[in-house]
Amino acid sequence: MRRVTAAEPITVEELRRLVPGRFRDFIKAVVDLRRGILVIDADMHADQEAELLADGSDQRDLWGINLYPQLDGPDWLEFDSMINLRPSFGNRSRGIDDQATREAVAMLVESLVRR
Repeated sequence: MRRVTAAEPITVEELRRLVPGRFRDFIKAVVDLRRGILVIDADMHADQEAELLADGSDQRDLWGINLYPQLDGPDWLEFDSMINLRPSFGNRSRGIDDQATREAVAMLVESLVRR
């Protein structure tokens, strides 16, 4: 797993090099919206989530996504993960139901991934 922050961003080219390692065309990632952290490159979103929780993140701030670095435009970011399924927090799907939260996740990813 790799932690990506404003102090240690990642390039889209680096993401492309990670793709063949685990999955055929995407990379799993979890964002912490409050702390501005992106954790990438693990077999399961739950592993990334556990790492962030152990480091002091709050469950409400964590969202699972998939990155498709070979794609351009909005299709390169997919809001789909089992960790997002949290009815007690108002999210009743594997996606991110709240538009403002989706936009915040997209903005954070765009700020941490150099294209």
